[in-house]
Amino acid sequence: MTKQIPDHCFLYAKRLIAIMAFVLSCFQLAIAQHSNTTQPPYIANANGRPTLMVNGKPFLVLGGELGNSTASNAAYMSSKWPLLKQMNLNTVVSPVYWELMEPKEGQFDFTLVDSTIAIARRNNMHLVLLWFGTWKNSMSCYVPSWIKTNPSRFERTVDKEGKSIEILSAFDNNILAADIKAFTALMSHIKKVDADKQTVIMVQVENEVGMLPTAREHTAKANALFNDAVPKQLMNYINTHREKTVPEFKAVLEKQGNKISGTWTDVFGNALATDEIFQAWYYAQFVEQVTKAGKQAYNLPMYVNAALNRPNVLPGDYPSAGPLPHVMDVWKAAAPSLDMLSPDFYNPDTKHWCNLYTRNNNVLFVPEMHFDESCAAKAFYIIGHHASLGFSPFSIENGKEKETAALQKTYNILSQIQPLLYINPLAVDGFLFDKKDKKETTIFGKYQLTVSHELTMNWNPAAKDSVWNATGGIIIQVAEDEFIVAGTGIVTTFQSKDNSFITNILSVDEGMYQNNKWIAGRRMNGDEDHQGRHVRIPFGEWGIQKVKLYNTNK
Repeated sequence: MTKQIPDHCFLYAKRLIAIMAFVLSCFQLAIAQHSNTTQPPYIANANGRPTLMVNGKPFLVLGGELGNSTASNAAYMSSKWPLLKQMNLNTVVSPVYWELMEPKEGQFDFTLVDSTIAIARRNNMHLVLLWFGTWKNSMSCYVPSWIKTNPSRFERTVDKEGKSIEILSAFDNNILAADIKAFTALMSHIKKVDADKQTVIMVQVENEVGMLPTAREHTAKANALFNDAVPKQLMNYINTHREKTVPEFKAVLEKQGNKISGTWTDVFGNALATDEIFQAWYYAQFVEQVTKAGKQAYNLPMYVNAALNRPNVLPGDYPSAGPLPHVMDVWKAAAPSLDMLSPDFYNPDTKHWCNLYTRNNNVLFVPEMHFDESCAAKAFYIIGHHASLGFSPFSIENGKEKETAALQKTYNILSQIQPLLYINPLAVDGFLFDKKDKKETTIFGKYQLTVSHELTMNWNPAAKDSVWNATGGIIIQVAEDEFIVAGTGIVTTFQSKDNSFITNILSVDEGMYQNNKWIAGRRMNGDEDHQGRHVRIPFGEWGIQKVKLYNTNK
């Protein structure tokens, strides 16, 4: 006899299944949301643009690096935060000092780190932390006293004459082990206290690694390795990437006949360049092991910074073997855990060095730049043209009134237009001008844009000056015939790229973005755009303008 199940039981079962399915979907959503919010900051590709993701959203670093000693005392640092907030920073680049964090071996004090994180949160800012570990500006000045005073255990390097230098050796395993232990402890602590908030968004490993006053170390271990074969890891990289290496490195290899193995002098020649390549390999190997261990503790984006070389200056007279453009391939081969190699700018040729640091798919981030009035214009160019993750002048708390005010205005504009960079714009470019480099032409879709320094108009008496202050801007094409022009002291004209039609300005609106929404201000269709001839942001002023074009037949 078949037993019939009542209809109400079927109904109950169906309801139970539906409830269970709903609970399961909620559980899955909760897991997904938790995953999104707890994933550490990382570098992604957003519409073809390298992008730092923080709390699951694109983030542009509008930063400032503190002077070396400012963050070493919490009470002293506390007075600086109102100024940093006023300057429209969203990120402070701040050192962590090994000697203060581990004053006694194996005893870690994170009081200063915790204080910095806490006050950054209160000011609604993020942090990029600089690990002042084994090396800082080549020297070993921030290592703990128990390392400094024990050279028999922690070896110093020596120059060619055998003279000891206050630089710890990259070939000493005791030093490496101590640095790894301290850095891992730091990253573990940051994860513990900050992973849910993501106040700390990136970490710099060491600071301006480089060898002085000789191109390489001359300790007994270093000399033995220099006379040995080039490591297989480096030779494998060279043999795999030979045609993709930077021209300077490729030239060294070609001069020696593109050897596939051999000693350092066999492969690279008997020259100072070989000394630098050798030292770069072992510096990068050291940094790789520190970075890899730190990422295993807490996987934040990590980079190294470089004190740049100068023309006609020999390795050792500048800090040799750091993450410099001509040894970029060596660093890439030896330290794959690093997310990028970053330049510190203390020279005027910004465009030249940015071009060098965006080769070999290296992501650009400018963690340090001499803080002067030109920074305000350079930020537009570096972020707009080179898709930099961010920008950060040095000693930000000590800027003079003019450069502080200029950067404040630039960061105000960049903070408004930041979302436009990541929501699939049709085109983006950045511009930087002075009297020597005053005009540039570029293609946006069907249009040719000519962008120039505003003083080329000759309306301003400053046009007669022998030196023009830097100006710059970003132009974003948001629709086929619509552009956002933002910056300071630039003039833009539009025309057909193939001369097939006549381009006219339909409207120019001054305005601003509030909560990602455009708020139009003045209509600028008269004297301000010279009756439709160009779009202009005057010299000495900052602004955002929305431009619409229309075309007629010739």
